[in-house]
Amino acid sequence: MSNTICALVVDDDAGVRFVLGETLRRAGHAVTQAESGEAALSLLRDNAFDLAIVDLDLGTRIDGLRVLEAIRWRWPQMAVLILTAHGSLESAVAAIREGVDGYLLKPAEPKELLAATREALARRRNRPAQWPTEAPLHLLRHGALVLDLDKHQATRAGQPVDLAPAEFSLLAHLVENAHRTVAPKELVRVVQGYEPDYQHEARQIVKWYIHRLRAKIEPDPSHPRYVLNVRGVGYTMGPPDTSEVPDA
Repeated sequence: MSNTICALVVDDDAGVRFVLGETLRRAGHAVTQAESGEAALSLLRDNAFDLAIVDLDLGTRIDGLRVLEAIRWRWPQMAVLILTAHGSLESAVAAIREGVDGYLLKPAEPKELLAATREALARRRNRPAQWPTEAPLHLLRHGALVLDLDKHQATRAGQPVDLAPAEFSLLAHLVENAHRTVAPKELVRVVQGYEPDYQHEARQIVKWYIHRLRAKIEPDPSHPRYVLNVRGVGYTMGPPDTSEVPDA
């Protein structure tokens, strides 16, 4: 590979991280390492990479598929290789459904790793864009709400809205998934980086974030029209309201 790339290696095994990192560095690439899913999510919050190599089994509640979900939400153009010690068909299918660009079994030989990296980057470059062509990639819109994902800034009707990082992430996830109702457990994963074991716990956690978010984006928080509750299921975005959209 002639062009330098920035790669993120996520594995709880220090030896594996060393081998993967050295292989990529010797090929002329920049490498950042994360020893856990939690560390990976922290890095991905503010940093984009060309490629992520992620172990499926990270030994904690934040596994490789959770990291992959975060990448696909925050950095959809990033290429991803999944690495696993067991060639589980179920794991492979689950990863493919989440949009991985390659799948390697441990221990991966250097030649295999570099070849898979080339193929993953090529596949990602050739993948058709899934975003509206008339809007920049980093903007999300829902009626009068506009979210700049790069700057972590939100506006409503052209006026800035001061959102905490967790509130911004929550709103962005809801807007990006406005076509469906999002379950409380999924929303907790977005704002806190883990999934509660119990639905009641998830509802109680999310309820507080939703309350604070509504106080900032709703014209009348007691009668929300942006973030709606679907009883017993979760939360969804209301129909886009264009009455507050500023004239072009």
